[in-house]
Amino acid sequence: MKISIIGTGLIGGSMALKLKDKKMTDFVFGIDQNEENLNKALEINIIDEKAKLEYGVKNSDLIIIAIPVDAAISILPSVLDLITENQTVMDVGSTKSGIVASIQNHPKRKRFVAFHPMWGTENSGPQSATRDSFTGNAAVICDQENSDPDALEIVEKVIAHLEMHPIYMNAEAHDLHTAYISHISHITSYALANTVLEKEREEDTIFQLASSGFSSTVRLAKSHPEMWVPIFRQNKENVLDVLNEHIAQLRKFKSALEKENFDYLEELIVNANKIRGILDK
Repeated sequence: MKISIIGTGLIGGSMALKLKDKKMTDFVFGIDQNEENLNKALEINIIDEKAKLEYGVKNSDLIIIAIPVDAAISILPSVLDLITENQTVMDVGSTKSGIVASIQNHPKRKRFVAFHPMWGTENSGPQSATRDSFTGNAAVICDQENSDPDALEIVEKVIAHLEMHPIYMNAEAHDLHTAYISHISHITSYALANTVLEKEREEDTIFQLASSGFSSTVRLAKSHPEMWVPIFRQNKENVLDVLNEHIAQLRKFKSALEKENFDYLEELIVNANKIRGILDK
């Protein structure tokens, strides 16, 4: 099977490495506007050949779109225009409603499978790609009833080769849930980083005193705006809903401290501890 990866960065590169290792593909075309990424991906054997969009798409059995969601929405109709009924297209975007809406009435809609691997890091670029990134994580397929069975089967094989476990849901539910478990985490991390940078002007002090807890909390603040601004834009309503709830929770902590109501502060922490039982299952 020949594969085209549109976007040879962290996610696309990691998928290519794993699918090569698992022998699902014997040849990977790399398609990317970033020539530096393409050259690096070729150098470290993520891809086998650099290609223009039309050539790579027309000569591949599977096309994986691994670019920021705004760009994916823009390019997806053009990719579907180029394929035959024997090819499959999938994306890896962190939001799904806009993606599926962009090709809702496309004559080759059923050759597309909306996919989101629940993994990522604050790093970017093909040099950050790793083979076993996805192992054990969830792989979401959205609106599977709108994809041809054979296209769906190919993506399910991709998931199996990535050693992930599939979850099926509609695009709207996906976007709501990811707002809670992923998107708000990034906003919180960005906000905390800005808070510390605003209040603590001594860079050396931050470096010397930063604990592992602080470092892990603000790790996501290293994530690039090129990916996350489009995600927030596409999932704005859900993110705003979650953000309002998050602000309300912060106000509870603020009020407890202001009023020296430490019993209530303890209640808030004890209630928060319940998340351990969910995450440790």
